[in-house]
Amino acid sequence: MAEKQIVSRLTAQVERLIEDHRRISADCRALVTERDGLAAENRALQQRLRELDARVKSIELGQGLSGNSGDRERARLRVNSLLREVDKCIAMLDKAE
Repeated sequence: MAEKQIVSRLTAQVERLIEDHRRISADCRALVTERDGLAAENRALQQRLRELDARVKSIELGQGLSGNSGDRERARLRVNSLLREVDKCIAMLDKAE
């Protein structure tokens, strides 16, 4: 009689553990799906941020070329920065050859 109770209790515990495993597995799959969606959204937002940064720099450069002396100084610094960046790219291309 006691053996049947032990077996019944163990069976109930195993069934509960199996159900817990199924539930946790489903939760895990849902979290992975959500994470993947958020990662894609994050990449899209980062790309949009880069585009907006480039646009802001372009607008600042345009304003600097047409604005007062303070803006012109900023524009000159930006042009110099762009020229250095181009020079670095050319140097990297020369190394690759």
